[in-house]
Amino acid sequence: MPMLVTGDNSLQLFLGWEGVGLASYLLIHFWFTRLQADKAAIKAMPVNRVGDFGLAPGISGCFTLFQTVDFSTIFARASAPRNSWISCNMRLNAITLICILLLIGAVGKSAQIGSHTWSPDAMEGPTPVSASIHAATMVTAGVFMIARCSPLFEYPPTALIVITFAGATTSFLAATTGILQNDLKRVIAYSTCSQLGYMIFACGISNYSVSVFHLMNHAFFKALLFLSAGSVIHAMSDEQDMRKMGGLASSFPFTYAMMLMGSLSLIGFPFLTGFYSKDVILELAYTKYTISGNFAFWLGSVSVLFTSYYSFRSLFLTFLVPTNSFGRDILRCHDAPIPMAIPLILLALGSLFVGYLAKV
Repeated sequence: MPMLVTGDNSLQLFLGWEGVGLASYLLIHFWFTRLQADKAAIKAMPVNRVGDFGLAPGISGCFTLFQTVDFSTIFARASAPRNSWISCNMRLNAITLICILLLIGAVGKSAQIGSHTWSPDAMEGPTPVSASIHAATMVTAGVFMIARCSPLFEYPPTALIVITFAGATTSFLAATTGILQNDLKRVIAYSTCSQLGYMIFACGISNYSVSVFHLMNHAFFKALLFLSAGSVIHAMSDEQDMRKMGGLASSFPFTYAMMLMGSLSLIGFPFLTGFYSKDVILELAYTKYTISGNFAFWLGSVSVLFTSYYSFRSLFLTFLVPTNSFGRDILRCHDAPIPMAIPLILLALGSLFVGYLAKV
């Protein structure tokens, strides 16, 4: 991941991109004796390769057009008028085509519409992996890549419109799917896809800094939600079905408080971390006064309602409704021990205060 983030040329970015994809595959496959983990890892690899079939030609197109892979040189030369490429009797604008190819790469890596199915299945991996790689770092690589190449994306308006529609549609689709899930980790996984849609369409309306701001904020509260869910699953003898839980607030007061903080931050409760980035993304989409901006605003606003619904549904089914658990699980369950509680506390502080401290 540091190679991907710090690379000053597209070749180094691509090497880091492939590296995080490999790490994801291996960690989903961590419990290699479980059939579902095997299937999820095998599914994640080809879906990510579909994205690479866009990214690799995009990088090759940049090299063909600009004779370099260095970002600063590409951005400096992007404003010069370029000839179109002719392919299959069609005249294509070169920079538009490159940006669409780069977007395909981002769609595959960041689990956007059409390539979103691998992310919920990746929850077969260990929960700390879900928190770190499949919520905070690897799946946001596509968003980072679009923001990193933002000087290039600003030239073709067609590419920005496609990005906006893809992100807004994903945020709505993933939110509507999340309300029907019963697996605790899959609910949070679809929530991740939905929030990535917000980041993508923030890039599509040319507000890259706000997109990266939401990326950072999202890392705190989504990792908190995943690790809190992992604490519950660990104590409940690896049970992930929320319908077989219930009444755990008295047994897990600390974990319940942590998950409540994460959920409130996720839905954009005023003055928590998520509020400062989600709210401004919707405001900027509303003030865009374009068809794509209005489309993103309305789908994003409806997605907020669905986000609130599935967040509180998961809290109620897990902690507040009468218990549906086995008696042996209730007797053996325990709240998070100190080694698990320390990261939860640190992430909870981030979920409460980072948005306010970083909003300037």
